[in-house]
Parts: sequence; structure tokens; C-alpha cells
Amino acid sequence: MLPLVLASSSPYRREILTKLGLPFECYSPEIDESALSNELPIELVKRLAIQKAQAVATQYPKALIIGSDQVAVLDNIVMTKPHTHANAIKQLQASSGQEVTFLTSLCLFNSLTNKHQVIVSPYSVEFLSLTDQQIEHYLLKEQPYNCAGSFKSEGLGITLFKRFKGDDPNSLIGLPLIELTQMLRAEGVEPLSSTL
Repeated sequence: MLPLVLASSSPYRREILTKLGLPFECYSPEIDESALSNELPIELVKRLAIQKAQAVATQYPKALIIGSDQVAVLDNIVMTKPHTHANAIKQLQASSGQEVTFLTSLCLFNSLTNKHQVIVSPYSVEFLSLTDQQIEHYLLKEQPYNCAGSFKSEGLGITLFKRFKGDDPNSLIGLPLIELTQMLRAEGVEPLSSTL
């Protein structure tokens, strides 16, 4: 079996991938993640997932490399990681009572054969109508400033929502495992094999 490499420094993606019980390494790619002029959100995340995986291929020329990217979209506008408390307040105020769609791309790149599989998994979150006090308390408790959309669904962020819509809840956290399992099987890797 070719070694499995996660092209990410995200602790969230690393934790999700651990669920499959497969040995893997992590290597953080250095790429420009800026959107191109007039690039649609779905095109952006797909391109970045491929670029991340291919960037890591220079270090791992014989490996299965997982690239992934995610954006949150509200009214056709991409919401990035807020990085600051003030930006997070603005994002959550804008999301209050609204539906936000998270587009998570996944690329499995075989650096030996130079072939890749790529998908984009949408997952929608409907927010409750939030008061400024609820937003402030949430941000102070969880400080989700490195998360697209300003929340962590796997933590206290769950209290902000009315409902979820999507095929794979792992997509919301940043790595669609259902699709990844299918891609790995297409490469001859069986997570349920007793030989691993």
C-alpha cells in the first residue's frame, strides 16, 4: 500500500482522518489560497484541494495524498476564517437566522500515477436567530477565530443551529469521510481490511 499523506496542518482534519484507523502522515502545503478573479466558491475549493495535494507530491512522490479545502457561503458571498473577535461577531450577526452552506472539497492524488479524484461536498447549516449577547458569550467561550463561519460544530457551536442538511457531517468539520472512503477503495485501500 502506498503511504497515506494528509496535505494539511489542520488539527480538525487530522482528528477526522484518524477515525478510519489507517496510518497516515501530515505535511502542510505552502500555496497561495487567494481566489482568482470571478472564481466561483465551488471552483475555488476544488482548485485549492488539487493544488494542496499536488504541492505535497514533491515531498511524497509515491503516495496517496489527501487535499481538502473549505469555504462558508452566505448569500453567494464567501465567509473566510475571521481571525479576530470583531470579524467573528460580524460573521455570526450576518448568519443569524440564515442558512450558510459549507463547500468542502476533497482530492485524493496518487503521486505515483499522477492521477486524482476530486469532489465538492456541500453541507448546510440553518442558524437560530441569535442575540448579540449569545454571540458574545459563544465567542468568548470557544474562540473559533481559525474556523470558516466563526464556529466549531463539534463543540459549543452546536448550540447556534436550528438544523443541518447534508450527506456527511464530517464535511462540516472539514473532511468528507464517506467520499474519502470510496476514493481510497478505488485506489485499492480497504479501511475495513483485517490486514491493516
